[in-house]
Amino acid sequence: MPIVNRIVEFAEDMKAWRRHLHQNPELGFECHETAAFVMERLQEFGISEIHSGIAQSGLVALIHGRAPGPVIGLRADMDALPIEEATGAAYASQVPCKMHACGHDGHTTMLMGAAKYLAETRNFDGTAVMIFQPAEEGGGGGREMCADGMMDRWGINEVYGMHNMPGIEQGRLVLREGAAMAWASW
Repeated sequence: MPIVNRIVEFAEDMKAWRRHLHQNPELGFECHETAAFVMERLQEFGISEIHSGIAQSGLVALIHGRAPGPVIGLRADMDALPIEEATGAAYASQVPCKMHACGHDGHTTMLMGAAKYLAETRNFDGTAVMIFQPAEEGGGGGREMCADGMMDRWGINEVYGMHNMPGIEQGRLVLREGAAMAWASW
């Protein structure tokens, strides 16, 4: 798969974002500092339509393309796990008993990178809705964002999510129509 050169140009920024998020994990619906960090970056990218406080600490940012078209959601989760980090990494969690052990720091970073690129180029028709969800880890954050009216409020036609998965070879993308890696504790 070819790499978009513009995205490669801000790879170091993305690394710094992920490391910041990794060092400052938050649990469940209490992703307020994470949301503030994400919102600051989105504003730096020139995104002006940002809605906060959805499902307590979720964010939705709209990026309008060059012409009318479908409204497509891109979603990432922001919450961490209640685990003490013992990796010894230079960017290890600075918060006792909280760690991004499930890769949500990476998911959030990837969506911020996509937002930066889409906001710069706007080389698409329709609206890209960037969904930053709290409480993926057993809290039902996606359900609560929908209950807060996210889908209807912005007329979202489809939502695409992503997830890291150990065991899948580097550079490989696995797709599935419908639900994938879904689990609910409610």
